[in-house]
Amino acid sequence: MRKLTLTRIVLILAGLALLAGLVYWIPPIHRRLSWRVDFALTYLRGIVQPARAMPTALPQPRLMVTSLPAPSPTLPQSTTTASDLATPEPTATPGPTATAIPQSISLTAPAWEQQDINNCGPASLAMFLNFFGWKGDQFTIDAVVKPQREDRNVNVEELAYFVRTQAGWLNFEYRVGGDLQRLKQILAAGMPVMIEETFRFEQPFWPKDDLWAAHYLLLTGYDDATSTFTAQDSFYGADRKVPYQKLDEYWQSFNRVYIMIYPPDQEPAIKAILGPDWDRDANRQRALQTAQAEAEATPKNAFTWFNVGTNLVYFDRYTEAAAAYDTARNLGLPQRMLRYQFGPFLAYFNGGRLDDLLALTEYALQRTPSSEEAMLWQGWGLYRKGKTADAITTWRKALQANSTYQDAKYALNFVGANP
Repeated sequence: MRKLTLTRIVLILAGLALLAGLVYWIPPIHRRLSWRVDFALTYLRGIVQPARAMPTALPQPRLMVTSLPAPSPTLPQSTTTASDLATPEPTATPGPTATAIPQSISLTAPAWEQQDINNCGPASLAMFLNFFGWKGDQFTIDAVVKPQREDRNVNVEELAYFVRTQAGWLNFEYRVGGDLQRLKQILAAGMPVMIEETFRFEQPFWPKDDLWAAHYLLLTGYDDATSTFTAQDSFYGADRKVPYQKLDEYWQSFNRVYIMIYPPDQEPAIKAILGPDWDRDANRQRALQTAQAEAEATPKNAFTWFNVGTNLVYFDRYTEAAAAYDTARNLGLPQRMLRYQFGPFLAYFNGGRLDDLLALTEYALQRTPSSEEAMLWQGWGLYRKGKTADAITTWRKALQANSTYQDAKYALNFVGANP
């Protein structure tokens, strides 16, 4: 009898576990609970693999490799001084003085949308598009660029891809090296503008978490009297007031990237605002000069050096870019930095520094195991090391993390493997 009772208890517990598992996968319940499960697993992983500082630069290998014919790279994006990296090109001729703008602007904000976990990009983009009458939400965008909910980052190029393929009646442009005046000019022209900036978590996701992350903000107004922008913040709420100084400080860590979406008939206004920066190369040249000047002025600021590297990557100046990234790493970068910006992967790969590349991708994947970009470049590093089978396995994992990831498909096709 006792044995029979124990068997019943085991069967009942097994049945309850099965039922709980089935209930967990009911979409509304799964959406509510999965982030808690993910948080618990992330914290546990942080105990098993304690957070540590990003590895500093390794001695450069003697062997240099030629650049691989690569897919369209994602742009963000030793001790060296900024003057060592100074660009020889002349400064672009300044455009005409900008027309004076009002002291304050307040655009009619779209309906606020609260972001799903790790979803500030799609949520902010949805609000941006809603401003122009688009019908959809962040999950409409997710289905195209982020089909796996665990994907923790949607970069600017992925946002551009969505607009250009799914909302092609609107134009999408982004530039880097922006400033507060540029943001105000766009708002004064009657259009919101979106930026990527620093975010601070309110609770740690693992022991010794530095709490640093990335965040998109949609700006819909400004007020010089209070020195604040009005932001539609998918995490904190609608009409959030952000001081000018704080916004610029937090914006710097992402090369001061700004996103413009507008109807085609507004392109002349956008061109007039951007002036020489309408040309992408000229824009990057100016952003590089700004980053170099800031690195000279604040040589202990790792973000300024990182921006120098990112802008040099744009010009395929990989050896110089790697030197700038070396300095940024030696100064100390946030634990999640390589979740969002991938310029170092390109610089170290194309500069032949494969050991640095593999050290950084391994570090990135310890903090963000689902990062398809880190897996992509880890695969290229392994491939160049002659470990083709390991590279193929890694690229297939990248596709599991993001089934729409074209760069991973390209890599597999490049080596003659099926996705």
